[in-house]
Amino acid sequence: MNIRSLTRGDGVVIGAAVLLFIASFLDLYSIDGAPDSADLPSLWASGPVVLSVVLAGIIGAALVVVARSLPQVPKIAGLDLGQFGVALTVFAAWSALGNIFDPAGGADNFEGATSDGPGAGLGLTLALVATLLLAAAALATPLVPALKGALLPAPRPATPQPYGAQPPGGYGYPGAQQPGGYGQPQPGQPGPGQPGQPYGGQPQPQQAQAPQPPAGDFSPFWFAVPVPRPLFAEDGSPTPIAELAPGTWYLAVEQRGAALVAQTQDGRRGVLQDTSGIQRG
Repeated sequence: MNIRSLTRGDGVVIGAAVLLFIASFLDLYSIDGAPDSADLPSLWASGPVVLSVVLAGIIGAALVVVARSLPQVPKIAGLDLGQFGVALTVFAAWSALGNIFDPAGGADNFEGATSDGPGAGLGLTLALVATLLLAAAALATPLVPALKGALLPAPRPATPQPYGAQPPGGYGYPGAQQPGGYGQPQPGQPGPGQPGQPYGGQPQPQQAQAPQPPAGDFSPFWFAVPVPRPLFAEDGSPTPIAELAPGTWYLAVEQRGAALVAQTQDGRRGVLQDTSGIQRG
């Protein structure tokens, strides 16, 4: 997966998942009056917490990020992979909230404890914060424009030129007027081996030349998309052949109305139908 295709919302989701993983190694609960040397269990000591909070949150985050990087999202039980991941993150946050009220059943009789029961430990508290942040980012990313922006800025190419081609209008570019070099005839001048004008005479009428077709106004250029967008086949097939990712430069080789024929870095060509907001190189 190209990391430059990640959005800011995906970055928040990944960060919250990392925080949740770290929290899973911290204390599940805390007990007032317990000796400092007491070895309190981590979140991994509780099966319900591991399954409903830790694993559900991490797996949900992975599904959300992976789904947004695929050109065609698969479905699980009738739900898109991303929707299934969002549902898991919400479930993890709800489970973490429930475990805050009852962090460790049966720990009331902990030896040396002076309180009526255990409270939520540092690990469970951080897990609640991480799952709430995880669920909020997964739900808000498709809705908030600030979260849909690219996580990493798109690098500008040093020389944004087509593969092996020269700049538009330069030497070798199709349709460009080539300047006459040394020893080459200029327009309107006779070339080598052609009869010239007599000295002091009048200019000879030139033969009519066949009209040249006008050069097209379109020039190939590099561009980047602000958000992931599908690239469709040139034959009009509705199935995308690739997905253009933010942060990667692609070559526009032809324009068809409002659409562009784009070429990826691996040589595939297709039609980009949505060209709004693209960044030219």
